[in-house]
Amino acid sequence: MRHFELLIIGAGPAGLTAALYAARDGVETALLTGDLPGGALMLTTTVENFPGFPDGISGYELMMRMMQQAEKFGANIVRENAISVDLKTHPFRVRTNSDEYSCAALIIATGASPKMLGLPSEEKFIGRGISTCATCDGFLYRGKVVCVIGGGNTAIEEALHLTAHARKVFLIHRRDQLRATKALQERAFANEKIEFIWNSVVIDILGEERVSGIKIRDVISGQDRQLSVDGVFVAIGRKPNTSLFADQIRLDDEGYIVVDELQRTNIPMVFAAGDVSDKTFRQAVTAAASGCKAAIMAVRYLAELKEAGYPPPWV
Repeated sequence: MRHFELLIIGAGPAGLTAALYAARDGVETALLTGDLPGGALMLTTTVENFPGFPDGISGYELMMRMMQQAEKFGANIVRENAISVDLKTHPFRVRTNSDEYSCAALIIATGASPKMLGLPSEEKFIGRGISTCATCDGFLYRGKVVCVIGGGNTAIEEALHLTAHARKVFLIHRRDQLRATKALQERAFANEKIEFIWNSVVIDILGEERVSGIKIRDVISGQDRQLSVDGVFVAIGRKPNTSLFADQIRLDDEGYIVVDELQRTNIPMVFAAGDVSDKTFRQAVTAAASGCKAAIMAVRYLAELKEAGYPPPWV
């Protein structure tokens, strides 16, 4: 078993920022990257809204720079995937495929995964015409035609945001009415750039190197047709990556970890940061900010434990 003062699960903007802050403060820190070091931002072609990069930066390069910075200050980047977590005893224990870890403080930064359509063509076009974040990628479609798939608040918010860039936005929904709030619906219906396609589902994504269109099916008539679009925004919901903690930590009705303004969970010495506890903003910069807060609080509580003479688990 390997012992650390602080263990961080997840290597997106929240986890990497937390690792940077904690390691820079002299805390013995390890970060488990999971299956995708760098998190979902690794799949984003260009990030234009992260402060400090006026010409934009690729999601891959941004995450690699964050990782290098965390390592520079002494964070241990462990490219392993957590498969079980025990939060019922202290020190906490985390098992991976090849090792086991214990820690006095834990930061959960496992993020949230967008729900996808499940089409074979989706994987081919991720980052090449398929997106799950209009705020992140909308600028790529200035003057172009795009579609949004979904009918809830997220889908309408995505469509409205895209109207600032695209010349045309199709909103495709499998039902004949939206699930979004009345206020959002009214805004969407009043926007001339948005065209609604009701009672329809996307059954294929078309294109060669990039998306050039979609095939949709009318769920009532069963008829198929093709629609030319330059981009597809999937907005059918997100699922927080909390399966490891479901029976051990307080979650809300949608499965997100409940935290206070200091990123504290209901378990002392366990913090959560980033999209795993944020269903509102879901931006790299807000994730990084929450990772900073979680690390500062973890460092503070670790210092208090030491001052109280708590026997350190790493001895």
